[in-house]
Amino acid sequence: MIQIDDKLISEDIFAQEFVCNLTKCKGACCVEGDVGAPLDKEETKILEEILDKVKPYLRPEGVKALEEQGTWTVDPMDGDFVTPMVNGEECAYVIFDERGITKCGIEKAYEDGAIDWQKPISCHLYPIRVQEYSTFTAMNYHEWPICSDACTLGKELQVPVYQFLKTPLIRKYGEEFYATLSEAAIEWKKEFGDGIL
Repeated sequence: MIQIDDKLISEDIFAQEFVCNLTKCKGACCVEGDVGAPLDKEETKILEEILDKVKPYLRPEGVKALEEQGTWTVDPMDGDFVTPMVNGEECAYVIFDERGITKCGIEKAYEDGAIDWQKPISCHLYPIRVQEYSTFTAMNYHEWPICSDACTLGKELQVPVYQFLKTPLIRKYGEEFYATLSEAAIEWKKEFGDGIL
C-alpha cells in the first residue's frame, strides 16, 4: 500500500492497466451486480434535487423504479446508499444508445447542460473502489470479469488505472493529490514495475 495524506492506496492502481472498451462490454457495469451504484450521503441529496431535470432523459422503466423506490435506496446487506435498480437488474438511471450500449441518463443531462453534476463519483472512479473509515480512506482496484476487455485494451495502450482515471481522481481529490499520486506511481514503477508508465 502507498499512503498519501490519510489515503491508503493499493499498488494495483499503479500496476494494473485499464481503458473502458464499451464496444466490447456494452457498459455491463451499469447492468450487472446485486445492487445499484454506491452513493455518498451528499449524493443522495443531489439526486433528489436534480430528479425533475434528469427525468426527461430516462427510460419509462427507470422513471417508474425511481417513483416506486425513490431517487436512492439502501443496500440491505451493508446499509450503504445505492442507486435504485429496475427489476433487480440495471441501474434506474441507465439509458441505452442505438448500439445497445448503456449510458448514464444523469451524465447525458450533464452533457446537455441541464444539470451541473456529472454522475455518482463511484461510477466515475470505477475500477477504483473507495472505502471511508474513521481515520483513513482506502482506495482499491476492483477486478471484475466483465471488465476483462478493458484490461486487455489498457495493456495494449499501456494505460495504468490511475492515468485512465485522472479526471475523476481530480474531481474527487483535487489537482494536488493527483500530482502527488503521479509522482508516487513513477517512483513505484522505478522500484517495482517494468514497462512504460
